[in-house]
Amino acid sequence: MSEVKRNSDKVKSGASGASTRALYYGMGYTRAEIDRPLIGVVNSQNDVVPGHMLLDRIASAVRDGILMSGGTPIEFPAIAICDGIAMGHEGMKYPLASRELICDSIEAMAIAHQFDGLVMIPNCDKTVPGMLMAAARLNIPAILVSGGPMRAGRGNGKALDFNSIMEEIGTFRAGKATAEELEEVALNACPGCGSCSGLFTANSMNCLTEALGMGLPYNGTALCDTGERIRIAKTAGVKIMELIAKDLRPRDILTEKAFLNAMTVDMAMAGSTNTVLHLPAIAYEAGLKLSLTDFDAASARTPYIAKLSPSGVHHMEDLHWAGGIPAIMNELSKKGLIVTDIPTVTGFTVGENIASTPVVGNDVIKSIDAPYRDRGGLAILYGNLATDGAVVKESAVAPEMLRHSGPAVVFNSEDDATAAINDGKIKAGDVVVIRYEGPRGGPGMREMLGPTSTIAGMGLDKDVALLTDGRFSGASRGASIGHISPEAVSGGTIAIVRDGDVIDIDIPERTLSVRLTDEEIAARKAALVHPEPRVKTGYLARYAKLVQSANTGAVLA
Repeated sequence: MSEVKRNSDKVKSGASGASTRALYYGMGYTRAEIDRPLIGVVNSQNDVVPGHMLLDRIASAVRDGILMSGGTPIEFPAIAICDGIAMGHEGMKYPLASRELICDSIEAMAIAHQFDGLVMIPNCDKTVPGMLMAAARLNIPAILVSGGPMRAGRGNGKALDFNSIMEEIGTFRAGKATAEELEEVALNACPGCGSCSGLFTANSMNCLTEALGMGLPYNGTALCDTGERIRIAKTAGVKIMELIAKDLRPRDILTEKAFLNAMTVDMAMAGSTNTVLHLPAIAYEAGLKLSLTDFDAASARTPYIAKLSPSGVHHMEDLHWAGGIPAIMNELSKKGLIVTDIPTVTGFTVGENIASTPVVGNDVIKSIDAPYRDRGGLAILYGNLATDGAVVKESAVAPEMLRHSGPAVVFNSEDDATAAINDGKIKAGDVVVIRYEGPRGGPGMREMLGPTSTIAGMGLDKDVALLTDGRFSGASRGASIGHISPEAVSGGTIAIVRDGDVIDIDIPERTLSVRLTDEEIAARKAALVHPEPRVKTGYLARYAKLVQSANTGAVLA
């Protein structure tokens, strides 16, 4: 280890480093600890996010692993927002925007203190991509270890998850459930800590961390409250020291081929539509570019072999016992769909990691020769309503809604749409259009789990489509088409749609259009007056000035 040139030597060695050593001495570090590689342990623990409440246990295990391998762990925090608690009010403007805060703050801490390596401990939604973005940007040895998913809840003889309570609210508002039944689901939907138990955004991104090669096997699926999770964390502490010794850096791992693997795994299991925001943003920090056409190409070539909630009935624990992400990648590799000769944080190649990880049973992960279907779980749509693209989780759309035409019912905010849905003003056949909720227009690109879950809970998910320049929760299901680009505030066609305009949706053919002539669209755009910006001060106002369109990953530029 002594032969490796370390970042920390710049600030702690020799006569000029005496002042730094003095500060470390003041904190109680010994000279031996100071002389070792200094490893930043980025801990996003807090007491308001279920996925993050127990991360101190993970951090402690990581520290043990670092100490076991001759390093000095130095812990510092990162923020994390609970999307579920932020849902349905102005707080939902912040989670996506927090991704950049997480990335920027890690950059500031790592460079200011010249850490030799980083172990990053995220778990929910924006913390995972935010930390991966920081790893790619900094390009010092780094590894991610998540806190793990929670177990599924149980109620009335069936599995429950966070989406269950959201849909039960819609059922209650439709008069089909009592207040007591609603509270019973609330009591049982989230039985403990961890990232919410379905393949929602948090678990999608934790799984894709494995597929990218930046996390250890089973990082995405080993349950939060198990000894296995602690062992993974401890091993991550050991592995960071090996990465430093080998000088294996994130950009050595986060290559174009790694992103191809991640997109393939994403399509094979129908991950959250938010992955189409996060993978391009991580690639951007690694100096690469992913486009929406890359995702659609991945969907076209990848069979859909793992159907989890919200698309199916299985949860993360079921995927884990079936072999997890290594088993999915092993199965996909049988048809040459996984690039196997590329490095990972394990110190082994992808192929070496997955060689002995067959699928256990076939109830959760289907054989590649007998998939749920031949195409992947997500679809990218184009047309005069989305000239730069839109995203839908095709696997979670009822067959009846794969092709749909209906009159637009237009709202300039999620709040107005939610009120109308709750008041019973939406009828079968309608196409609900929610605009001015994009990255700039929101600002912050709010998730629409409230409207989609209420529609599903009312039994209208097979009759009503929902379109937005905002985004959807990984828990959303139904004909929920988001990320419409360009967004309304940038002059996208969605801004000029009026009540009653007929919207044509054809997911199999990948099209999304409004029945207007080019001349009518141009005339309406010429006369368009946008609403006043909703936020004019603070972080979100600055964010709105810098954020790019959803089809770019909503990166800042």
